[in-house]
Amino acid sequence: MSADQRLVSVMIPAYNAGPYLGEALDSVFAQTYRPLEVIVADDGSEDDTVEVARSYGEQVRLVEQKRGGNGAARNVAVAVAGGRYYAFLDADDRFMPGKLEAQMRALDADPELDVVFGHVREFVSPELSAEVKATIRPPAEPQPWAAPNLMLIRREAFEQVGLFATNLRVGVTVDWYARATEIPLKSFVLPEVVLERRLHTQNNGLREQDAQAQYIQVLKASMDRRRQAQR
Repeated sequence: MSADQRLVSVMIPAYNAGPYLGEALDSVFAQTYRPLEVIVADDGSEDDTVEVARSYGEQVRLVEQKRGGNGAARNVAVAVAGGRYYAFLDADDRFMPGKLEAQMRALDADPELDVVFGHVREFVSPELSAEVKATIRPPAEPQPWAAPNLMLIRREAFEQVGLFATNLRVGVTVDWYARATEIPLKSFVLPEVVLERRLHTQNNGLREQDAQAQYIQVLKASMDRRRQAQR
């Protein structure tokens, strides 16, 4: 394949992510895999998120929208992505350096494989005070996680599943993965940690606590689709 055919589009939706976006971007540029394109989709941030993205110059393609939610920001990034492979990263998390190389190696080894996941390791954001850290649950042990935040997926496989939901405040990636399993896509989970997930007071699940019932909505919709498909 030519370099263009090997291009990975790394897409980062960001909302008020100024304190952490630089670490997320640095983790992408530390990847041992090339070629890459990096897209930051700003979701109407009110802090310095846009300025942080712009500080990387031409290394980062910045797209901006009015506040539309995580799903809408991801979809804006997808609309401009040019890669044949897609990866997504939340703006407060970090890729491990060998993530994309290991996942691409797995895809190359099996042409029928659609998507590769991996393990996640959680950490409490180190700048938090002891008092704030005490309010946050302890990090879980490293574990396999079949979620879009970890995946490397072939573009055509992503298009089979479709875009991210824009009517959800939480459960956006759960909904997308549920639809992927219904196709189903052929997937593989690497045994190593490929993502570090930051725990802090502004995690989306905490920020949107009043919308937690949407997780039930997502699961019910998936069950309804499965029942319909069995008829």
